[in-house]
Amino acid sequence: MIKWSRFVGFLLIVVLFFALAVPTYKGIWNGITLGLDLQGGFDVLYEVQDSPSGEKVTDEGVISTIKAIERRIDKEGVSEPNIQKEGANRIRVQLAGVFDQNEAKKLLVQTAQLRFLAPDGTTELANGSDLKPNAKYVSDQNTGAPQVAVEFKNPDKFKKITETYLGQPVAIELDGKIITAPTIQVVIYDGKAVINGQKDAKEAIELANLLNAGSLPFPLKEISSFGVSPSLGEGSLGTTLMAGGIAFILIFVFMVGWYRLPGLIAMIALVMYAYLLFATVKFMGITLTLPGLAALVLGIGMAVDVNIIATERMKDEFRNGKSTLSAVIMGQKRSMPTIIDANITSIIAGILMYWFGTGQIKSFAVAHIISVLATFITAVLISRLLMQLLVRSNIIKNKWWYGAPREAKGGAAK
Repeated sequence: MIKWSRFVGFLLIVVLFFALAVPTYKGIWNGITLGLDLQGGFDVLYEVQDSPSGEKVTDEGVISTIKAIERRIDKEGVSEPNIQKEGANRIRVQLAGVFDQNEAKKLLVQTAQLRFLAPDGTTELANGSDLKPNAKYVSDQNTGAPQVAVEFKNPDKFKKITETYLGQPVAIELDGKIITAPTIQVVIYDGKAVINGQKDAKEAIELANLLNAGSLPFPLKEISSFGVSPSLGEGSLGTTLMAGGIAFILIFVFMVGWYRLPGLIAMIALVMYAYLLFATVKFMGITLTLPGLAALVLGIGMAVDVNIIATERMKDEFRNGKSTLSAVIMGQKRSMPTIIDANITSIIAGILMYWFGTGQIKSFAVAHIISVLATFITAVLISRLLMQLLVRSNIIKNKWWYGAPREAKGGAAK
């Protein structure tokens, strides 16, 4: 007897999924942040040096330097920078979508140590830490020359400086170089001042951003760097997606041709797997790199493998003379320990890669763990549900369609 409610349930799950996936998959894909190897950009490795004053680099100093770099990059509006500590005193910076390496490096390595010096040229009166993080570019009202407007956190401190050195020059030094030495003409009570000496508006804006982000606690020395052009990044992405597409087609032909209905259900679950995978990457805000994408494509094979294990167990039950429903239930039940063990070991491997790896290895590990979890949800839970709904509906009764040998005739679900 045909049980239409089971078949309607089967169709409802499939139709609802595709009704959700078809209009939203483009938005999900376009919303994924791509790493520099897929989008283009550059990678630079710095070594944190001891300060000019003789202060030694410590672990806390490296962390403070990383935070200062993060603030600078944030001021420039660069999205999803990847900044990592490597070893004891090295920092790797990866900026996707940034192609002017010289400008970017200038932003990163300039220490931006600002000092106000007494007329003797050596006595420090104030420094960048005394300023509010609200520096901005302005232009001189009379000459139009670029300037940087700054404001002291403690107006009284600047008032005392202007009182003490009224009529004398106070030099403003940036990274050991005097950029201007204006003569104090009036006592300033509100703590506001301007810094001259920038050649154009761009330089003034850069200085304002550096002052707002804060100076680097320690200087940086470049160890290595490389860039990835946009065309190369797009080529890598296109090649990897093409490989995934070809793999999907070949797997589809094999699964449906060899396993018939279980193979078709496995492919439906595989589409769900891909959708769930990329949706997770997008909503978790994970930056997708080439190794990560490779791990996701590799996960296609793992997801199919889970279905193959279950289907082969079903075929064993058919050989033992079981009915279609019994073969499906027992096949799924007996395949579960193997599948769970395989998934657990895969997750453990991913955790170890993430724990001990760096950079690209971590990216691969994260994508690998997500793909294993997505495999369990789709290839195990959803495939099992769809298969049982279809078998229990009694729409298709011939065991051959469920993977049984050709000689196995009949065998309606009971």
